[in-house]
Amino acid sequence: MTEIKKKTWPELFQKVLEGKKNADVRLADFNLKEGDILILEEYNPKTKKYTGRTIKKKVKNLTKLRLADYNNIDEIKKFGHWLIEFENAK
Repeated sequence: MTEIKKKTWPELFQKVLEGKKNADVRLADFNLKEGDILILEEYNPKTKKYTGRTIKKKVKNLTKLRLADYNNIDEIKKFGHWLIEFENAK
């Protein structure tokens, strides 16, 4: 189990803190595996400083995607992608 630090903008940090966000999409430019601990460090892009708040999250499930395999670059630039989280429908 490895601990990996990543910066997170305040709005997204707050959603994780409140339990409203339980997934993340990141560029796969670092090594990561299930069971690793992701340390999210709140970073304010306006002040260009870390706030000092952190959250530790254990990586439960990990899927590496190459989005250009599914859509062409022009479509990706125009529309982006959704990260869709599911819960059971009632």
